[in-house]
Amino acid sequence: MSREELVSRVTDIFRRNFDDDSIVLTDETTAADIEEWDSLEQINLLLAMEKAFSIKFSVGEVEGLRNVGEMLDLIESKLA
Repeated sequence: MSREELVSRVTDIFRRNFDDDSIVLTDETTAADIEEWDSLEQINLLLAMEKAFSIKFSVGEVEGLRNVGEMLDLIESKLA
C-alpha cells in the first residue's frame, strides 16, 4: 500500500469517527487541530485503525505518538 493510499484510508477513518467530511490530514496534524479529538476519541481511532488494517498496537507503541505522521509510520511498519 502506498503512503497516499494509507493517508486516504486513515482520513476516511478520521472523517467517520468525527462525523466530519471536511477533515484533511497532514503528517503534522495533532489532537489540538481537531476539536473533538480527546483521549476517548484517541482510543476509538486506534481501535478503528486496528480493525481496518487487521493490526494490533501495543500501549508502548501508541503512547508516544505526537502526530498523524507518526501514526502513519507506525501503521506502515505494522503492514510491512
